[in-house]
Amino acid sequence: MKILLKKIKIVLGFSSVLVLSPLAMAISTAGLFVEPAVTYEIGNTATNYPSPLSDSTGTAVGLGLGARIGFHINESFFLGADARYSMPQIKDSSVSYDAKSVSTNWGPVVGMQMPDMGMRIWGTYIMGGELNPDASGNFDVKLLDATGYRVGAGFRVSSVSLNVEYQQVKYGQGRLEQVGPFSPGTAFSSVNPENKSWIASVSFPFEM
Repeated sequence: MKILLKKIKIVLGFSSVLVLSPLAMAISTAGLFVEPAVTYEIGNTATNYPSPLSDSTGTAVGLGLGARIGFHINESFFLGADARYSMPQIKDSSVSYDAKSVSTNWGPVVGMQMPDMGMRIWGTYIMGGELNPDASGNFDVKLLDATGYRVGAGFRVSSVSLNVEYQQVKYGQGRLEQVGPFSPGTAFSSVNPENKSWIASVSFPFEM
């Protein structure tokens, strides 16, 4: 019986080493990462305005800033938060809208990469954000409750990465702050604007 118990202890001890060693190694090679970015967005928009306005399409083009912050494991896998701030010029066909805007969105990001130099891929689930163009003529609208996704790939050399991303964002609510027969601040949940964009960026990943 004592011999059996001794063998069981040996097996359990060996199993603990096999399980805990990779975990300890992963923890020891984990750390923080920060990645600021400069972006340029080219997008197409589609909006179904309420009657008597007609549905419309448009464009969103402009510069922006981005930042990712989170954790990495051995500089090969990363998980964190991804936030974007951009200033696209919004043009809309049916209401002759042409104005500067401020766009923000954020969400969790997960990705993988080759350490120091090589390819990188990632994906972001957009959980919130808004698009707030300036007034143009007698039309002023603010888009809220952004949701969607962003996927990207890049090539990294040391602390510089050249990237391309595809982003699709839908807005759950539109607020007409100034337009024709509608009262200022009128909200329409039936307005479901959508923005599909390609984003080129230069980012600067730092692992700690």
